[in-house]
Order: sequence, then structure tokens, then C-alpha cells
Amino acid sequence: MEIFLVLLIVVLIIWWVIEFHRHKNIVRKIPIRIHVNGTRGKSSVTRLIAGALREGGLRTVAKTTGSLPQFILPDGSEEPIVRLGPANIHEQVAIVRRATELGAEALVIECMALQPDYQEISERKIVWGTIDVITNARPDHLDVMGPSPNDVVDALCGTISPGNVCFTAERERFEQMKKNALEIGATIFQTDPSIITADEMAGFSYIEHEENVALALAVAEHLGIAREAAIRGMHLAAPDIGALTVYRVNFFGKEMTFYNVFAANDPESTGAVWDKLGFSRNDICPTIVIANNRADRASRTEQLAEMLVDKVRANCYILVGTNTKLLLEELERAGIDLAEVHDLGGAEVEDIFEKCAELTPVRSSIVGVGNIGGIGREILAYFAARALPCESPKHDDSADGV
Repeated sequence: MEIFLVLLIVVLIIWWVIEFHRHKNIVRKIPIRIHVNGTRGKSSVTRLIAGALREGGLRTVAKTTGSLPQFILPDGSEEPIVRLGPANIHEQVAIVRRATELGAEALVIECMALQPDYQEISERKIVWGTIDVITNARPDHLDVMGPSPNDVVDALCGTISPGNVCFTAERERFEQMKKNALEIGATIFQTDPSIITADEMAGFSYIEHEENVALALAVAEHLGIAREAAIRGMHLAAPDIGALTVYRVNFFGKEMTFYNVFAANDPESTGAVWDKLGFSRNDICPTIVIANNRADRASRTEQLAEMLVDKVRANCYILVGTNTKLLLEELERAGIDLAEVHDLGGAEVEDIFEKCAELTPVRSSIVGVGNIGGIGREILAYFAARALPCESPKHDDSADGV
């Protein structure tokens, strides 16, 4: 029995070595490999870079992990990635293999690992990126990458390879990123969102962030793609389901404008979007927050409560999803007026919509925050299905008295 186990282990080791070298040879068939990591905006930046490269004439394949994992073909069409079990970084191996089968000249792939060790393995054993991208480094997933924001930076820098060039939009914690890069002989560049013009931003059918566009543009220009072609490709790229989209719905004479901010589920990101769009309390056109809580993200419930109290200024709050009782208790403990809070945990999407209509006098701004998973995705689809054609995704400042 012992001899059998030893032989089995030896066979498994030999098999692993053969597969490892086989995968390494497959990876090298793709000359440009861009590994996208970060706290927020990974899926959007992956799509923007892929769009820019396609328009620049490179046969490009991309893969996003975010709100809904998607495989993006060289013509820009998409296929959902079906998982038979929990997400596993080994999924990236199959993505690389398929990219080579499609004759990809460039692969843009979103990092799907959270554990610091797995992030480094993803880069240095699976993707072997030729260009590394870190969108930003915000205090999220502290239970996995923490406990401090600085630990998050160190974890994310695990996807920077020695000798590589890395681009980032991070500002507050850039110096620590730079220190990590220098220690392994990599070069890191900080991108500047101010170089993106209003006309360039006006070409998006949804609310995109200048930081994301500048980051994607820097990568494209590094590869020799002209600015005009890169921006045009970004405009043509399909947005992620978690992109900041806007839907206007007329319901029995009431106009409700829904803003999908579900994907910005950490306080810094949500606060930045809140300030960007100028939301505030307003009695004429009230701001209604739909906060989606998830029982499987217990560590985030307290964080979500703090965010609603400190970062989000609204007239009322609708709690949806699971474990909303705990969220309600956290809000009460934080000092929020419970008369402004409506607990619809476990409710159907139709009931949530009707509550929004009930809280709307004539017009309202409805903002989905917290998490796009579960009921969040259903709420987004419900508003999208009932939306009127919207000429501009920009926030109507006059409606909210900003």
C-alpha cells in the first residue's frame, strides 16, 4: 500500500511538471499578455483595453471575472463562462489555451484571485503577463488581503512580475506600489485622468470614469496604438454589467431615474461615485438608496452600514437582499434615523420597485449600492427592461438641486 501511494505521488508530480511546461509553451504563443488587477474597475478596464487593442489592429481575446464572467472573442462578441463549481484560478489555464487556439496576438485577462498567494501564482505561474495593470488599491476584502489597506496594496502588487512595466490609476497609495515594483525590478507608471477630454468621455453610452479611460489609453499607447483609434475602440467596447449605467422609468406619471452603482461596493468607490454625480438629500426629487446586503459577505455588513451613514446622503434607504436585520441593527447603532429606513429583505423585485414608486412624489433618483449579486442583478434587469430611451447617461443635477 505504501509503495502504491509513493508511486501515485511520483506519477502526479511528473504529470504536474509536464502540464506546467506544456502550459508555459502555450502561453508564450501569445506575444502580448495584459494582466489586470485592482480593487475596483478591473472588468471595465479589461474591456476598455481590449476594445482599444482590437481597434488598433491586434487580434485580441479578453476575459472578465467581475459581475458576470465573460469570454470576449476577437470580434468583440461575448460568451458567458459556465462554472460547474466555485470559482478557481485554474480557470485561467483554459482561457489561455483557448486564446491560443483562436490565434490571439493579445490577451487581456482580469485577475480572479483574492488570496495574496494566489494572486502571485496567477501572474507568475499562469498568465506570465508582459504588461501588468493595477486599477487602484482600496480598503476592501480586508478579511482576505488585510487587515490594513497597506496589506491590500502588497497583495495586489503580487501580480507585478520582475522586469515588467505596470500601469496604475492609484493615487493615494501609489508610493507603496512604486516601492513594491522597485523591489522586484519592475517599472510602474501612474496615469493621469485629466488628459481625457470631455469629448472623449461623451462617446460612451454609459457613465465611464476618466481614471479607467486614461489607464486603458496608457496601455494602448505603450503598444504603439494611436490615441484616436484607442478611444474609438473603447467607445465600441460593450460595458460590463457592473458599469455605471442609468435608466429612466415612467410609472403612472412618476419619473424614477435608476443609477446602477452596485458594483462600487466599498466605501471609497461608492463615495467617489456619489460625489461625481452630486447626489444629495432633496425633498422635491428625493434620493432613494437601494442597499443590497448579502449573508455570505458578513464582514461587509458593518462596512455597508458605515458607508450608508458616512458616505451616502439620501432621503431614504431600502434594505434588500439577505441578513438585512443585522444591517438594520448596524444602522441603528450608527445613529441613522430608522424612519428613513425600509427593510425589504427577502422581498421580490416587484415589491422593491413598487416601494420606490411609493417613495417618489413626482421624480426621484434611485441609487443601487452594496453588491450586484443576487437581488441586485434582478433589480438592475427590472429597471433596464422598463426604461425609456435615454439620450445621455449624465446625472441631471438640476433635479437634485446640486
